[in-house]
Amino acid sequence: MTLDVAETNSQNNHPAFQLVRQHYVEALDVNVAEYRHRVTGAVHYHLESDHDENVFLVAFRTQPMDSKGAAHILEHTALCGSEKFPVRDPFFLMIRRSLNTFMNAFTAADWTAYPFATQNKKDFNNLLSVYLDAAFAANLNPLDFAQEGIRVEIENDKPVFKGVVFNEMKGAMSSPSDQLYHQLAHHLFPETTYHYNSGGDPKDIPDLTYEQLVDFYKTHYHPSNAIFMTFGNIPAVELQEKFETQALSKFEKGQTIFSKPEKRLTAPVEVTESYAVDSEDLKDKTYHVISWLLPQASDIKLRLGMRLVEGILLENSASPLRHYLETCSYADSAGPFMGIDDSNFEMTFFCGVQGSNEENATEFKQGVLNILTEVASKPVDTALVNSILHQIELHQREVGGDGSPYGLSLIMNGMGSAIHHSDPIDVWDVDGAIAMVKEELKDPMWLSSLIQTYLLDNPHRVQLTLVPNAEKTKLEQAAEQARLDKIDAELTNEQREDLKQRAIDLKQRQETEDDLSLLPKVGLEDIPEELHIVSGVTTAIVHNDKDMPLHTYHAGTNGLYYNQIIIEIPKEILASPYLSLFSVLMGEVGAGKYDYLELQQLQTAVSGGLGMCASLRSGLNDKNEISAFLTLTTKALADKKDAIELLKLAFEKIRFDEKDRIIELLQQRKTRWHARVTGSGHSYAMQIAARNMSALAKRDYFSTGLGALNWLGDLIRKVEADETEYQALISAFEAIHEQLVKAPKQVLLVCEEQQAEDLKAQIATVWKATDYTTKDLALPVIARDDVAGDQAWLVQTNVQFCAASYEAVASSHEDAAPLMVLAGYLRNGFLHSALREKGGAYGGGAMYDGNSCAFKFFSYRDPRLSETFADFQESLNWLMTKEHKAHQLEESILGLIASMDKPGSPAGEAITACYSMLHQRTPEFRSEMRARILSVTFDDLKRVAQQYLINAQPVKGVVAPFAKRDELQALGFDLKQLN
Repeated sequence: MTLDVAETNSQNNHPAFQLVRQHYVEALDVNVAEYRHRVTGAVHYHLESDHDENVFLVAFRTQPMDSKGAAHILEHTALCGSEKFPVRDPFFLMIRRSLNTFMNAFTAADWTAYPFATQNKKDFNNLLSVYLDAAFAANLNPLDFAQEGIRVEIENDKPVFKGVVFNEMKGAMSSPSDQLYHQLAHHLFPETTYHYNSGGDPKDIPDLTYEQLVDFYKTHYHPSNAIFMTFGNIPAVELQEKFETQALSKFEKGQTIFSKPEKRLTAPVEVTESYAVDSEDLKDKTYHVISWLLPQASDIKLRLGMRLVEGILLENSASPLRHYLETCSYADSAGPFMGIDDSNFEMTFFCGVQGSNEENATEFKQGVLNILTEVASKPVDTALVNSILHQIELHQREVGGDGSPYGLSLIMNGMGSAIHHSDPIDVWDVDGAIAMVKEELKDPMWLSSLIQTYLLDNPHRVQLTLVPNAEKTKLEQAAEQARLDKIDAELTNEQREDLKQRAIDLKQRQETEDDLSLLPKVGLEDIPEELHIVSGVTTAIVHNDKDMPLHTYHAGTNGLYYNQIIIEIPKEILASPYLSLFSVLMGEVGAGKYDYLELQQLQTAVSGGLGMCASLRSGLNDKNEISAFLTLTTKALADKKDAIELLKLAFEKIRFDEKDRIIELLQQRKTRWHARVTGSGHSYAMQIAARNMSALAKRDYFSTGLGALNWLGDLIRKVEADETEYQALISAFEAIHEQLVKAPKQVLLVCEEQQAEDLKAQIATVWKATDYTTKDLALPVIARDDVAGDQAWLVQTNVQFCAASYEAVASSHEDAAPLMVLAGYLRNGFLHSALREKGGAYGGGAMYDGNSCAFKFFSYRDPRLSETFADFQESLNWLMTKEHKAHQLEESILGLIASMDKPGSPAGEAITACYSMLHQRTPEFRSEMRARILSVTFDDLKRVAQQYLINAQPVKGVVAPFAKRDELQALGFDLKQLN
């Protein structure tokens, strides 16, 4: 419902702002108010809610017309000091002086945003003052540009490129999927900002000058080009008073940037590009993708119509286009980009495959067009359309907040529309668009006509064939070195000395102690006294004539329920790498009388999907024990109780007779796993370093580590070529299934209170008995080959990920709390500066890990190796020998408490509470741990550092490029290689 501004209370907004309209979104229980700043025209969307977790975001329309990375480097540099807060690093300093639940900054293709969230109002006002000043009064020190962006330094009398963003983007562009997207966008968008890489291409970043950065700031970071978005229970008038007095009152009307339509292709384009693969074997490593440019995303009816088209074509494996892409004989799996992208000014549609070869390009194109032609030639099944509409409603109603704050998720959903001068309310409240679409659906050919018009008859189509190139890495490195050699040859003695002096100046700036009194803060006195833990009620239902615990949690789930079956994992199964493969199958293969295509359609019609995953924790008191549960999970709208029965069917009656589908799923798992490696290199490096420090660490290394990925690739090759090997795999799955069906189980239900009794009754009926037969199948034992000590894995990347791990204690030990605080203390006081600012890594730090029972140092997208390990060690010398201040300890404790107190979604908090209890992390234990953290002293830090770190020898782990082989070998690492 939208209210006329004349009917609203003028006291709801500050005099500097004009209320444009208000709109209540019933599905979200949020009142959206749109305001406009009278002088500058800055827009403010306030999402009024009763949530205590308040969210702020300011975004600017940033449209770079090159790939030098100005928008991205500016995002970093703007946070390096401002007019009111002239300290060197207010962003990272405020992370330490805050109880924030989220702090970050984002650079997208055509906008840059600065968001934060917190549950503490004092903290909110502190962060708001820093963010406003950083956005609208940034200092942009040239030395900060050199540190965060790009610089030339003289090392060993030779010039080298350095810079945080430079190294970040080297790491990001190591990923084939990132290369695929940017090369595709280059051709799909011939003239507009999307033609370029807003994050910066490593080969172009050195071209950016400080003067260009400052000019970009002046032309883009103005209130007239800004969007403010807020969520929570702080009134809009309070927020606007701060916007006005702390920032906007200093500005006059400025320039507003508007997006423009792309120049349209008159005929489809087919191009071939390459990506780097450091391997001689290039077979089955080609990507094929087709993309279409569609009309503007502001056309909300078309936007939702194309979302329905996406659902019809790609929603699940039974959808015709996805089915074709997943089962075609010339590729391993569907590609990384699928469906509609409505985040830019104009929408795009993608489909593709990966694990193919260049010669299959024509077959791929023709196969896709044939499917589209077939679907467009007839009416779409009404039941299928209703299933997709059901998915849209479920997604709209679900209250998130587990991965990022719920309010921020809503804000980000509406960001694209606000940035592009269209209406974000259309995105937040889709009921109006659904009503328009339902009118159109009275024409049975409407969706078919959209496919015909916007896909088949649309000449703005690009087909990209991305082929592997074994020489590309060497060519890129040679090109960078040639550029540096040219700089070296042309440098005068005066310029060379100037570069050396700039490096000295930067080092002095990095080592200058900031005046922290200039920054606001919260302290230990602002921490809530108690940890908020939701509680549930445990009853029992009868299952196979025995009681089965049923844990019920009432939560504000907005009409959804969450049902999970929790299975105790037998030790033999837990140790097997086949378990993680088995978990991929449920809901993806057939069950009972349904083949996998029919089961996929059923899931879409009645649920938010079916899943299986493991919940594993190290023994609370014993690092040689593992607390292990397997979870069967579904969620659905309250009137869709069939999901409960479907979950049981998919597990109990899982089918192992769909050979092609099973191999296809394994292939998809391998392909997606490979794609994630370079983005998670630090996690793998820490896993490698800590692999022998607890039973769970050892299990995870062999089941989910890089060696397991190699094993999976070998397994797929064997089962594809040898029927005996395939049958052995199926026997392993059957053995796991047999034991899990017989294993003890519990039930978790999260729902609104008024729905609980009906849902519990349905669960009791469905789970009254489980049908199984006993075959006593043996599970194959997989040999585990590992050499203790330092280990490095060579993968496809352009940067390093380093880790060093020390054996530590189990979570219940009294020293766990000081080890947790020590990690933040070392990160804040030494490692951030050494690894990121001086070393050029994108990130790094330390952590105590209660699952591996280890204390870990790590770096992320790091240009260095041995120097980083030296910095890890030097942080301990700094701790033991330097003078320290009270605020440093307080900051480390604040960070931990903020993390522990961070809210989740209503359902997520209930699920967390339940699993914490199952893993013996009771409310009493969690509260005691919180109290221990609050009581840690500096003497405790020195004591545990001495006992567990200084007097011990670390194990090192590295994930690195193939080019680092010789250097790593010289450093004594046991070398392994990702196939």
